[in-house]
Amino acid sequence: MKHRATTILKVSARSRSNKMGSIRELYEKSGQSALFEHWDRLSDAQKREFERNLEATAAKNAPEKLVGDCKRAIELSSGDSDDVGAIKPLPSGSYESTLGEPAVEQEYRDLGLRELAEGRVAVILMAGGQGTRLGSSQPKGCYDIQLPSAKSLFQIQAEKLLRLQELVKTPAPIPWYIMTSKPTRQSTEQFFQDHEYFGLSKHQITFFNQGTLPAFDLKGENLLLNSPTELVESPDGNGGLYRAIKDNGILEDMVAKNIRHIHMYCVDNVLVKLADPVFIGFALKNKFELATKAVRKRDASESVGLIASKHGAPCVVEYSEISKEMAEATDKEGLLKFRAANIVNHYYSVNLLQRELEAWCESMPYHIAKKKIPVYNNKTESYLKPTEPNGIKLEQFIFDVFPKVAMDKFGCLEVDRSSEFSPLKNAPGTANDNPETSRAAYLNLGTSWLEHAGAKVASGVLIEVPGKISYGGEHLESYKGQSFNENLTILH
Repeated sequence: MKHRATTILKVSARSRSNKMGSIRELYEKSGQSALFEHWDRLSDAQKREFERNLEATAAKNAPEKLVGDCKRAIELSSGDSDDVGAIKPLPSGSYESTLGEPAVEQEYRDLGLRELAEGRVAVILMAGGQGTRLGSSQPKGCYDIQLPSAKSLFQIQAEKLLRLQELVKTPAPIPWYIMTSKPTRQSTEQFFQDHEYFGLSKHQITFFNQGTLPAFDLKGENLLLNSPTELVESPDGNGGLYRAIKDNGILEDMVAKNIRHIHMYCVDNVLVKLADPVFIGFALKNKFELATKAVRKRDASESVGLIASKHGAPCVVEYSEISKEMAEATDKEGLLKFRAANIVNHYYSVNLLQRELEAWCESMPYHIAKKKIPVYNNKTESYLKPTEPNGIKLEQFIFDVFPKVAMDKFGCLEVDRSSEFSPLKNAPGTANDNPETSRAAYLNLGTSWLEHAGAKVASGVLIEVPGKISYGGEHLESYKGQSFNENLTILH
């Protein structure tokens, strides 16, 4: 018996050795021999851990493919944009504005409310970011922009969903899929638990993680180590949403729930309208399979991505991709021809994802971001915290699938910036897109709703109108004639 046990142990050890040999060979064939220069100095436990980590990475992204993807991304970043002439505004059939068109907006709203009432709409929130730039160690969705109520971005959005469910009397709670990242997953879930899901049902919320990608040196040749036993890995960009939907069974869950329409947005927009009925109705009425919201550029020089067409296909172009003359060009109404500013607020039909999701995940390009990346040097067995960019992080962009959609199936809806878009990007005290501008936008909007309902608001007074009271300015008739003279009052 003892002999048999010894034999089993030897076979097991040999099996592990062979497995590690094959993993190591896989990486070495991809030019990654430098990863193993410290191998002989690792303990047996460290070797096993290193093996597991490398194997997990290879299971998601074959090393040879990763190297090739990085090389292509570097080439893409250095390519000359010699087809500026191919960039055009969207055709009229794919672009519409609700500004000054209340009848059209109401028609779309009614259609969207019907779909919500039938339980056919779900919401995806991209919430993988941390609040580092805001001076916070928490996920960005936990951030308090200093409203009188001290509500976080998560709570502001959850209350909108609650109110919408009350408005349409949905047969079941609206599914809310929240994409987190490895650093934010646990703290995000805990935050929701601590706040009792802000009044929503625990079962209508699904948390899932976006993927990660290893980082390379600046030449795109060598993978970087984060420690003796693990690679540097970072989130794969907002375009990683598609693979995350596929790998986490999100699409299958939606199909099982008879969902037909998906609204996707980013956590940092304090004015976002979750599952916006107008947006859903816009897509449904026009038979669009993918649609996006846009706000009008403030002026020709605003540095924003633009919804446009290129070679006849829908796309997002960076402001740097168009000439000064193109940026300043106006149409017959005196509006900028290129005015549709991208706010990363999208509609997808479930049918589209069922047909194309697999192909998108396999064909989407990677982009590079040169970053200062803390690394482990396995030659000197030391850690390096660089002061200059020393590596490349790979990422995918969510809008890279736009050109894959036929123009007659793609729509762009221009919405009012002051009603729907105020992003939280920068630290307190910066020039724009900061907690101060987000707070002001939220309070100004609620106050304008009250005034429109007939309330008497004193000059300079701002009122907080919680989402659980009003989704978009409705349900405020009872305040007609009421005077508000005290600043920063919370409506109850």
